[in-house]
Amino acid sequence: MLIGGEWVPSLSGEWADVVSPGRRGVVLARVPEGTEADADRAVQAAQAAFPAWAKLHFSQRQKALLKIADALEARVEDLAVLTAADTGNALRTQARPEANTLVNLFRYFGGVAGEFKGTVLPAGDDQLQYTRREPLGVVAGILPWNSPLMIAGMKTPAALAAGNTLVLKTAEDAPLTILLLAEICNEFLPPGVLNVVTGRGHVIGEALVTHPGVHKVSFTGSTRVGIGVGEKAAKRLAHVSLELGGKSPNIVFPDACTSELIDETATGVLTAMRFTRQGQSCTAGSRLFVHADVYDAFLEKLTEKVRALKVGDPLDEATDMGSIINQKQYDQVVNYIKDGKSQPNVRVLLDGEDFTADDLDGFYQGPTILAGVGNDWRVAQEEIFGPVLVAIPWTDRDDVIAMANDSTYGLAAYVWSQDLTAALDTANRIESGWVQVNQGGGQVIGQAYGGYKMSGIGREFSIEGAIEAFTQTKQINVKLNV
Repeated sequence: MLIGGEWVPSLSGEWADVVSPGRRGVVLARVPEGTEADADRAVQAAQAAFPAWAKLHFSQRQKALLKIADALEARVEDLAVLTAADTGNALRTQARPEANTLVNLFRYFGGVAGEFKGTVLPAGDDQLQYTRREPLGVVAGILPWNSPLMIAGMKTPAALAAGNTLVLKTAEDAPLTILLLAEICNEFLPPGVLNVVTGRGHVIGEALVTHPGVHKVSFTGSTRVGIGVGEKAAKRLAHVSLELGGKSPNIVFPDACTSELIDETATGVLTAMRFTRQGQSCTAGSRLFVHADVYDAFLEKLTEKVRALKVGDPLDEATDMGSIINQKQYDQVVNYIKDGKSQPNVRVLLDGEDFTADDLDGFYQGPTILAGVGNDWRVAQEEIFGPVLVAIPWTDRDDVIAMANDSTYGLAAYVWSQDLTAALDTANRIESGWVQVNQGGGQVIGQAYGGYKMSGIGREFSIEGAIEAFTQTKQINVKLNV
């Protein structure tokens, strides 16, 4: 673990194996089994480094972040290969783009480091009234296993640019890329500004959430765990942001399925579903609402495209879709598929339950598409976090918007229509924090990202989100002698 600029084992002396998701039983590495005492010394290191880091002119923090961006860019392929091995995400379709996004996030937040600033209020000639945006202090960033580098890129440079110091807690199942990130960053940061700890969430993660020296908890993960994080942090009134789960609607209008557009729309829906990340994405558009007039034709085209995806070794350049992260998640996905297939009148267009990857013993799951699904079914309401898409027909726009909003989640949504009036009205009425129209990706650095309802609290990916997440406002009023 990186604590106070030094690489140290756990005070317990215990280690944990990091097992390959793509090759069952293969141990990639060992990492320290962090304890509450390790969390404490990481927080102490961050506390000790905070005053000097916060007092730096923003341009000095900016220079450090931009140097890190250059160093990360030089190691992109190393980061990408390690991501594929560590997470099971395919190298070409997911791991390499994620590593490049990390570089771009450091470069972006380095570039806007001077924008964490207050305002001067007009109050007459005898008053100087102004605000300061000041860093919070020590930030605990708790990371998930599905896209650890990208999520670390949302939190780390933003928190550092604002003048905070940081303790990152890696995901138990995918810690290796974050340790490499820390190794690269450590060359350009004073000791203690960035610390990285490894270990179990209910041990070292909880110790960070409840530590009185942590001023902000920034968590990305499941809604169930996020609720617990929020409750524990709230008991001491710590700042908190939560980026949680989703069950995102994907709404297809008839005019997006003309002979000229149906292929493009199907490709976009495939992208929105995050099949190439094995569906292990909180923004996956996993509830597909297709207008009844084009329902069968569109699903036929989509199924053809999804069936053509190559599922296999994450390190193989030819692979479109890699492996599920671990046995527990694999079993959960299979159980959801069984449940969906058991429902009356369901149509199984593509069944990935019994998929096996040639000559590979890993947690491989083929894509699954279920048609004729009811919006109240378990597979349509609960986040599966796997490559399972459910298709639901609709005829009335008000009805489909109501079905889209009939969810405890509200992270992302996708609308496909050439009628911009209908598309924008639909987008405006959907209860989600992030809506894409006629595209399955579209996430741009600098645009706020976060959820409604049980999908979370706070925004990331933008200067506005970073200011809100990692600074606090101080009002200063001065009486002048004039």
